[in-house]
Amino acid sequence: MKYIIFILFTVMTNAAAQLMLKQGMMSMGPISLEGVNPLVKLLQIVFSPWVFLGLCTFVISMASHLYVLSRVELSFAYPFLSLAYVAVAIFAYFVFREDLNGWRIAGIACICVGTILIAQSGREHEDQTASIAPDRTRASEIVR
Repeated sequence: MKYIIFILFTVMTNAAAQLMLKQGMMSMGPISLEGVNPLVKLLQIVFSPWVFLGLCTFVISMASHLYVLSRVELSFAYPFLSLAYVAVAIFAYFVFREDLNGWRIAGIACICVGTILIAQSGREHEDQTASIAPDRTRASEIVR
């Protein structure tokens, strides 16, 4: 649980990147490849300010996630990324005026409950690890 701040940072930077990408694509309008070299169009998209900032934010999010994965079990850390769905839905409602109907709210509630259950499983694992650690220390001392 001591890495939860890094996990939540990963989630929030992931969500922020999604919002920036959406803003960037809205500012560009619908994409059309008619009469345009697809590579040129791709470069125009990637280097538009909001899209580029979103991609950079994804890199920061991934670096944070890699740090978390070096410290925490994958089966504990990865499900927290589903909270990015929650953050994106809520922020998209306020920023882009996207629909947040009853079905989406129910889905958000399910995601939150599932994440809480997973977080509790991490707490139990820490308690078990802490209680096993002294036994390992004694066993290594006996071997010496």
